[in-house]
Amino acid sequence: MSGAFLSSEDIRNIVTGRADNLFALLGFHKLDNKKSSAVIRTFNPFAQKISVVAKGLSVEVPMEKIHDDGLYEAFVDFDVNDYKLLVTYDDAKERLIEDVYSFLPVIGEFDNHLLLEGNHLELYRKMGAHVISHQGVKGVSFAVWAPDAYRVSVVGDFNHWDGRVNVMRKHPVSGIWDIFIPQLDEGTLYKYEIISKDGRLLPLKTDPYGFYQEVRPKTASIVWNNDNYKWTQNPHWEKIKKAVNSIDAPISIYEVHLGSWKRKDGNQFLNYRELAHDLIPYVKYMGFTHIELMPIMEYPFDGSWGYQTIGMFAPTSRYGNPDDFKYFVEQCHNAGIAVILDWVAAHFPKDDHGLALFDGRPLYEYQDDRKGEHKDWGTKIYDYGRNEVVNFLIASATFWLDEYKVDGLRFDAVASMLYLDYSRQPGQWIPNIYGGRENLEAISFLQKVNTILYGKFPSSATFAEESTGWGNVSKPVDIGGLGFGYKWNMGWMHDVLDYMSKDPIYRKYIHHQMTHCIMYAFSENFVLSISHDEVVHCKSSLLNKMPGDKWQKFANLRAFYGYMWTFPGRKLIFMGDEFGQYNEWNENQSLDWHLMDDPYNKAVQKEVKFLNELYKSEPALYENNSSPDCFSWIDYNDSENSVFSYIRYAKNRENYLVVLSNMTPIVRENYRVGVPEECEFEEIFNSDDFEYMGSGVGNKYDIKTENISWHNQKQSISLTLPPLATIILKPKKKKV
Repeated sequence: MSGAFLSSEDIRNIVTGRADNLFALLGFHKLDNKKSSAVIRTFNPFAQKISVVAKGLSVEVPMEKIHDDGLYEAFVDFDVNDYKLLVTYDDAKERLIEDVYSFLPVIGEFDNHLLLEGNHLELYRKMGAHVISHQGVKGVSFAVWAPDAYRVSVVGDFNHWDGRVNVMRKHPVSGIWDIFIPQLDEGTLYKYEIISKDGRLLPLKTDPYGFYQEVRPKTASIVWNNDNYKWTQNPHWEKIKKAVNSIDAPISIYEVHLGSWKRKDGNQFLNYRELAHDLIPYVKYMGFTHIELMPIMEYPFDGSWGYQTIGMFAPTSRYGNPDDFKYFVEQCHNAGIAVILDWVAAHFPKDDHGLALFDGRPLYEYQDDRKGEHKDWGTKIYDYGRNEVVNFLIASATFWLDEYKVDGLRFDAVASMLYLDYSRQPGQWIPNIYGGRENLEAISFLQKVNTILYGKFPSSATFAEESTGWGNVSKPVDIGGLGFGYKWNMGWMHDVLDYMSKDPIYRKYIHHQMTHCIMYAFSENFVLSISHDEVVHCKSSLLNKMPGDKWQKFANLRAFYGYMWTFPGRKLIFMGDEFGQYNEWNENQSLDWHLMDDPYNKAVQKEVKFLNELYKSEPALYENNSSPDCFSWIDYNDSENSVFSYIRYAKNRENYLVVLSNMTPIVRENYRVGVPEECEFEEIFNSDDFEYMGSGVGNKYDIKTENISWHNQKQSISLTLPPLATIILKPKKKKV
């Protein structure tokens, strides 16, 4: 009877790895005959012999080898739950194992339908690899979406990377493939081997839902149990997070690339735990409220800085394992610092082991390259019109806020998502159904993901890097907005950096570049961002954008920071900017920490620390940041002197500060400025102070108002404006 119930074609398909449904051929199958009640088949090309062993009984049935490549079968009277396989391997060692093909599916119909609808918000709890107990047996469940694949297998060291051995079960409705492999555990290396519908054997694929990967250049996924880590973070953090992420909070963000903030001897990376004990105390000391990490989701190429993500659910193994990263997040929270992750849903790389052509055809990407490829970046664009892809992305966003307890996501390259003609010439893009250039599917996706994140994690925040004039980016979805909490103010950044780069003698001719922003400053919840993009690719470091000799460069930088920290909007600067890094950022080496020995660099660092503390302590600098009520020009038109003067108001308008920036190296004596009331003022900040390596010019004594109308105010004061400096005045005494 050997092989009587398998056709020759079935046998050939099994041993050549072309069987698309091994569950119908291998494992336990009941028979309708009198000689035996069932047949058990297994395929193991590495075995010398195999027997079926009854659980709890001294019954052993040798299996007959019905094909030389390792196909075995035995006819038995056992039930499906009553046996194991005793395998003797080439080294003569015996191993008692469970039969992979005796286990029922792990993925249920509910999961299948939710994926098809695009509404499985915790899909990461089912897809990928999970250490579980299934039918009373411990092992690892695997699930992957590949609807157009002919066959999908899990391969790894455990099966000698042989795709014939652990062929997965297909759920035809959703296109999910799953399998439970007993006796595997955390730390197992694996990939997916896929045969396309047209019969091609594809490059091995990393798990799209994998939680951990090998350190590049290796690319295998690693089974990881996300339930291992025991959180002990600040029990009050949720309340703190709600406060620090609110619209009226003083948000000051330190943007960091973990691999180059600081390095060990031998130019080696600090790991997540070392960074937790070095970076976090520094960020806290400097007074920043948030730390933003350039993408830590796994990526293959260091030079992409993480923006070509390949593992949307895996923290990069460059700096340690997932528990190490959880420790880092936890220590941030214990220090009172919120964590923002850069998150890339705009595109993904074409690396063979990644998402591109995942099951042999476009799956995660748009099929037409006029929508599905970024020619400039050499990357693929997610298909935002496909429910399963949208679900994948939303599940990733949810995952980081849920599993890693991060406090916000900054969406990269949003403009490239919104416009179908982004960086494309006529004829290279496809209009939407109305003939327009807007990607309606991407808009819907962004609105959906923001709605879900703010609904599920109301104390968290989302940030958009959006570089165009798209309206209502940070407005609620129900009034037509994209639903982000905040938007980077790219227009402000371009204008002010261009202004500051000019020799002061020419600044009067472009005075409006420093004032124009107020025309739209309250149209969004803006973040004033000086990010990594401004200090690479021959753009110069922030310090070296400033004109003049060494003294003038530092004076310009300090004056700029005074202006930035007092202008409406939340703050973001890139690592190294806070101490005046001379060199452009280089991801292959540490910041130049030796500059802390230079008093000029130390002075800039001291100024930024002071401004952060002042920002957090003065409601006039952070309340009502999205309302014109927080700001009033005193004089926006003094181009001849290149002086800017304005008032910042708290919600209680009795609480205010007066700010003046002199963007020339000329001391302005007896400079008159109008003020709102009769009182005395004190100078609470001066970027030209000796302690900041300035010239020490300023207003050391209380400044009394005079009954002289000026700038449409009944009262005014006469000041000395230091060169290339920003000063802040605070009302000290008021007459009753």
